[in-house]
Amino acid sequence: MRIDVVSIFPTIFDALEVSLLGKARTTGLLDVRVHDLRDYTHDRHRTVDDTPYGGGAGMVMKPEPWGEALDDIVGEVDQRPVIIFPSPAGERFTQATARELSAAPHLVFGCGRYEGIDERVFDYAAELGDVRLISLGDYVLNGGEVAVMAMVEAIGRLIPGVVGNPESLVEESHEDGLLEYPSYTKPSVWRGREAPPVLLSGNHGAVAAWRREQQLVRTRERRPDLLAD
Repeated sequence: MRIDVVSIFPTIFDALEVSLLGKARTTGLLDVRVHDLRDYTHDRHRTVDDTPYGGGAGMVMKPEPWGEALDDIVGEVDQRPVIIFPSPAGERFTQATARELSAAPHLVFGCGRYEGIDERVFDYAAELGDVRLISLGDYVLNGGEVAVMAMVEAIGRLIPGVVGNPESLVEESHEDGLLEYPSYTKPSVWRGREAPPVLLSGNHGAVAAWRREQQLVRTRERRPDLLAD
């Protein structure tokens, strides 16, 4: 999979060099390219924002640098990419979204800042690829970088070969619409607290039943909205 990221703070994405995603980049499973939006400006101040039409607080990201950046990135590939802009006005990002996007050969992420990106950029991007505005949740961040980091990790780890044991992906929270069951390891007793005896029983059927029950209990207590869904 190829992932392109456009940001005015490209060094934030140096974190993608570590852990499993860093290894996936080294082995060629992930081709991640980070672009500085300011490289597509033509004034000495490398300006990417301006005052909003109609007045109001803050600044809006100009369309010209975004247009040139998208032209440069999309012009290198044959297939239409999925172009994603983090936005509190977008659809909610879920595990199902991550799994859907992990099947795409090329993703382009645009990190907005300030009061957002000129709306015409989204319209133009739709001519180049399939545009998705996606929100991590019902809150506002200072920019799109943190949201893109979260999405890239959630998507990247679902690509075959990135996570060493693929079975661990099946049993995670949200994969089946429920939260994950609690996990335990050695020692069996720690500071007076015992691991559940069923996990030490060797009875795989009983273990599976206990884990399923715990998923339902956790989800009912912590995220009852998932059960409603």
